[in-house]
Amino acid sequence: MKYDIITVGGAVIDVFLKSDFKEKNNEICLPIGEKILIRGLFLSTGGGGTNTAAGFKKMGLKTAFLGALGKDENGEIILKEMKKRGIASLGSREKHMTGYSIVLDSKKNDRTILTYKGANEDLGMNDFSLSKLNTRWFYFASSVGQTLETQKKLVDFANKNNIKIAFNPSSYLTAKGPSQISKILKSTEILVLNEQEAKDLVKTNIFENLHSLGPRIICVTYGEKGARVFDGSKLFYEPARKVKFVERTGAGDAFSSGFISSYIKTMNIEKSLKIGIINSASVISKRGAKNGLLSFSQAIKKL
Repeated sequence: MKYDIITVGGAVIDVFLKSDFKEKNNEICLPIGEKILIRGLFLSTGGGGTNTAAGFKKMGLKTAFLGALGKDENGEIILKEMKKRGIASLGSREKHMTGYSIVLDSKKNDRTILTYKGANEDLGMNDFSLSKLNTRWFYFASSVGQTLETQKKLVDFANKNNIKIAFNPSSYLTAKGPSQISKILKSTEILVLNEQEAKDLVKTNIFENLHSLGPRIICVTYGEKGARVFDGSKLFYEPARKVKFVERTGAGDAFSSGFISSYIKTMNIEKSLKIGIINSASVISKRGAKNGLLSFSQAIKKL
């Protein structure tokens, strides 16, 4: 099958804990030695690889997910959901446990995420068939360990087969500077970062200096302040939409899948930036990283 896009990255089970955790000095504070009541509990699938795969599929792209899952019940849950959504799974089952995240909500509806990478680190080049990677685009979600090294090797495959790359490195990669991910950056068509991640990679003249690292199009999100996109010559800006905020897990993935899907369909940066913002706003209005995802036609109507 010829895919529009294959996501390469993480898959986890997200456990959302609704609480009255107090915030102080930008930290969630928990007393030691006490039993703390939780007001609500919600489980869903997550991870940058599956979140964006769900977003791309919802936007109407032929989509596959390439990642590593454990040989456990949580791995089965993720595979069943991908199949239900019509997303092909091209990865492997590993000895380590499927990735797991605990999302701690605070009184102000912000959150802190505790993540166990588990099998997400284990994807090797021998765990899948290159012949099945027949796609127009790769989307590299932030990865570590062997999976990151596999992404780097897939850069060579992409360059040889005219496959474009979109890349979203998280803070645990960007905090180390650009050297660790320079090979991917040099071949990236679309780079998506939040403000802090962008500043981790370059300290000044953010867009120009990021562009000099290789990416052709740079997207930087600013939370409640919206997002900017630079194409090497022109800088675009779109403010955030005002919505009833519930929980922000998956907002960045929704922006990525919305922007990239629209760009693949239209090649219009300004329109795609709006679609990314609209998709992200829809996701934060619901609990769970996938529940608020929009189709392309739904996003167009919201324009």
